[in-house]
Amino acid sequence: MICFPNAKINLGLHIISKRKDGYHDVETCMVPIPINDALEIILSKKAVFETSGLDIPGEEKDNLILKAVKILRKDFNDLPDLHIHLHKNIPMGAGLGGGSADGAFALTLMNTLFELHLEDWILEDYASQLGSDCPFFIQNTPKIATGRGEILEPVDVNIQGDHIVLIKPPIHVGTKEAYAGIKPQKPKFQLREILSDKSSWKEMLVNDFEASIFPQYPELAEIKAKLYEMGAYYAAMSGSGSTVFGLFTAKPEPRSWPSGYFVFESVV
Repeated sequence: MICFPNAKINLGLHIISKRKDGYHDVETCMVPIPINDALEIILSKKAVFETSGLDIPGEEKDNLILKAVKILRKDFNDLPDLHIHLHKNIPMGAGLGGGSADGAFALTLMNTLFELHLEDWILEDYASQLGSDCPFFIQNTPKIATGRGEILEPVDVNIQGDHIVLIKPPIHVGTKEAYAGIKPQKPKFQLREILSDKSSWKEMLVNDFEASIFPQYPELAEIKAKLYEMGAYYAAMSGSGSTVFGLFTAKPEPRSWPSGYFVFESVV
């Protein structure tokens, strides 16, 4: 069986407070976007995990797909061996949630493959053990996320039919680095209220990470400014970076970007 894990963007991201468990309480809106990896899982006589496409850093045992298999095996220890192939297309360390999507989609794919009949709330519980962003990709619809990012509520955000441009320069922003410059604070306005009026997004829809990351990486701020010059009605960094995206009501004119940039444009 094969599926196509997709990326997400963050529409606004508030870092509200530091938690006792070392994480942060956040408020953000996550929206799926049409840039995809490809994941195939089939039954096999021996366990195989292979990848193609973009190089995946780190050790194989830390891959969220294999962690998803391990989590399911704790409760379903008679699952057979699997041959897993991941074709990686979504950039990593980009704030797009590609790894989280791979892990969550692996859970849903195995749920179908093995006919486990697990409901979404159970799959979301498994996904929360993989990472804070992972539960979002189970239902894979626009959600406001709070807590560590695992508490999800539906939200009416309609960007379907709009155009999105993703720009990722060859810059890696680590999660620890991103949080190091953050001063948690309660937002002045509720995110749900801001999201209800697109005309306010440019002025009011804020990613708190930009205040600390842009001074360190002025190139990201320049990309955001250029997306507005191209006619975006909203532009921001996604998550903790380093992808910057622009949303457009109509297809923007092509622009030349420096060599080494990852560039993606599509209708949402």
